[in-house]
Formats: sequence, structure tokens, C-alpha cells
Amino acid sequence: MLVVTLVGCCGARDDKPAPPVVHATPIDAVAVIADAVTAPIDQLKSIAVVDAPIKWTDERAALTLAYRRAHSDVKAGDLTIEPRVIVLHYTGGSSSRGTRDYFDNVRIEASRPQLARAGAVNVSSHYLVDRDGTIFKLQPETRFARHCIGLNHISIGVENVGDGARWPLTDAQVAANVALVRELAGRLPITHVLGHHEVMAFRDHAYYVERDPKYQNDKPDPGAAFMKRVRGELADLQLSGL
Repeated sequence: MLVVTLVGCCGARDDKPAPPVVHATPIDAVAVIADAVTAPIDQLKSIAVVDAPIKWTDERAALTLAYRRAHSDVKAGDLTIEPRVIVLHYTGGSSSRGTRDYFDNVRIEASRPQLARAGAVNVSSHYLVDRDGTIFKLQPETRFARHCIGLNHISIGVENVGDGARWPLTDAQVAANVALVRELAGRLPITHVLGHHEVMAFRDHAYYVERDPKYQNDKPDPGAAFMKRVRGELADLQLSGL
């Protein structure tokens, strides 16, 4: 029998991460996401997966479609994608709450001029992995999301709370990413797993589509060490990298 537990969206913790669990426990009395629920995906077993959808409005849908037309497919009529790639990221901060709340913003802020020039819709991802290994599902994997130049039309974005120095990614996050990739690859036609820092070197691949040749960036996340560990645990799936 599947047990569903109502929880709030928990923030990141900077102390030693707990091992992966099959339920999520709120750390604040006031829930940020009142209707978030936790239930283990079959293949994830000991990893918590929290349904925590970002705010979705007609305005966000229209801005996302405009971005897709500008950068991927001028004739696009919807936001449906068939994912072939999983792109792993880190957030650059220590709080899952902060990242989750930031993704709720519909429009990109003016203080990020390169991104703002490329489109008005805010960035987001499909999943967010907290430092204790809890996975937050933010939106359907088959919906176009702005998380990675050149691959948004064909990829699932997975953000990990942390960075490469102040909040190094944890063992629990490695385990959660491995489990999540396995689950996704088991039901979707996934062929590649990339780190965000690898994408610009992927531009010659047929999957990479960017209609504005000047729209590029140089990202450090999630780093070679993290990708090596994740790929090492996924070798049997024979997923491609660069």
C-alpha cells in the first residue's frame, strides 16, 4: 500500500546531510507549498520525491512559447517536448526554499541582462535535489523549460542545491541524481546525461539547437567531479556524455 504524507517544502540544511529517506519532514511550521506530497517512485525506493509544482500561469506559458520560438523552433505551437537528454546543474546557493521560490517568478529579472535580452520568461528546472537527497518535482518532464541554452527543446533539467565551494554537493545528492536518472531513463527515451558545464562543448551535436549563434554562456556547474561520480554509478545504462 502506498502511503502519501502531506509535507511543506523544506529548506536546505548546511550541516551533514542525512541519508536518503522515504518521506520528507518539514523543518518549518508554516508550509511554503501547502499541497506538496511525498511518495516514492517505484524505482527510487529510498529516495524522497516531493511533488512541488512551480506556479504556472497563462502569462508564463505565453512567454515560454515565445522563448521556444525564438531559440528552438519558430513554428512551435506548444510546449511539449520528448526528452532525450538530462542536464544536471547546481543552484549556487544553499536553500531549496530560495530556489523553489525564485522559480515561481514568471519573468527573468533585469539584473541578469544577458538572459533578459534572450527572453522575458524566467529560468526553471524540472527537478530540484536538496542537500539531504530529497527530490522536488517542479513540473512535467515533457514541458519545455528554460534551463540550458541549446537543449531546452529536448532536455530535462535537474538542479542540485549547492555549489562548487561554499556548499559542495553531497553524497546524498549523488545518490539521488543516480536514482532519478535511472527512473527517467527507464520510461523515457533518454540517450545522454550532461553537466551544464559541458553543454557548450556539445554544440556540434544534432540535439543542440540555438537559433541565435551569439547566445552562449560558460557555466561551471555541477562540475567534473560530480559528473564522474554520477556517471560511474550509471555505467550499466550506457548513456552518452560529450
